[in-house]
Amino acid sequence: MTLPNFFIVGAPKAGTDELYYDLDQHPEIYLSPLKEPCYFSTEIRPQYFHPSLRKQAELAAASTRKYLDEGMQHKRFGGIISDPSDYQRLFSRAKHEKGIGEASVCYLWSNSAPAAIASAVPHARIIIVLMDPSERAFRQYLKSVSDGTVWHSFRKHLETAMQRGSELSVYHPFLAFGDYFEQVRHYMQFFPAHQLNISLYEDTCADHQAWFSGVLAFLDVESSFIPQQVEVPSKPRVPRFIGVSHALRIRELKRIAGRALPKRLKTFAKHVIAGSDLPELQPQDRAILIDYYRDTILRLQDLIGRDLSAWLR
Repeated sequence: MTLPNFFIVGAPKAGTDELYYDLDQHPEIYLSPLKEPCYFSTEIRPQYFHPSLRKQAELAAASTRKYLDEGMQHKRFGGIISDPSDYQRLFSRAKHEKGIGEASVCYLWSNSAPAAIASAVPHARIIIVLMDPSERAFRQYLKSVSDGTVWHSFRKHLETAMQRGSELSVYHPFLAFGDYFEQVRHYMQFFPAHQLNISLYEDTCADHQAWFSGVLAFLDVESSFIPQQVEVPSKPRVPRFIGVSHALRIRELKRIAGRALPKRLKTFAKHVIAGSDLPELQPQDRAILIDYYRDTILRLQDLIGRDLSAWLR
């Protein structure tokens, strides 16, 4: 039975997708073809989704079942795995690779994952990348806008998230994903320091290759490997006019527009609606988030021994 010996556990939107695709190119590494199986996080199961998303979760489960049964012929982003035999199938093609891994960014937030991973794979190496929680939340919002699941302002999204309960939705664990102190401390309780690789998103930007080489050394594989640049499929593409874009997603409006607009005009409309540059987090919204995360940031910097004062400005 083959199980992973390393895990990319988060944080969400902190560059873990790019890391997954870069590591996947390494000849000494095998990565699960399914990213985000969420196997060790028992909180991520269809029955815990908000009622408005349960039908979507059921359809996703059926799609994942088909993906597994058809032999996992391509890389896939997202698909909840709860059956042990299905999880083992994700690594059935691993041969003699030194590093065998998977990436589920919910594992950092999850209360169940650290203990479950430690029980199943006590020698596992854990990769954690932490991003300024205010910017992380805004990036997650942009991805929801890009996916068409959110079409209101960030301020409204933020205010709604602060009032929502514990059911899984676009509003939860939207803010909880950034409560890093307890999450990192939880992993420190189950894994010794030499099995934890904790870095900041700023590290990945300052000298990406040097940072990536450090991750490879941590995984005990050839650290001079340089991956080819890959277009990460989960990168958000935010429309200039969110409300208009949402309306065009509605099937009936698409059908009517398709009949009524000449081809050249439709091409122009797509160009106008599609955004080229991602919007930035507004200072007033950032101030709300800094106040929300202040305590966890201050406690985290003492825990990991890093200066996080930039996250409080």
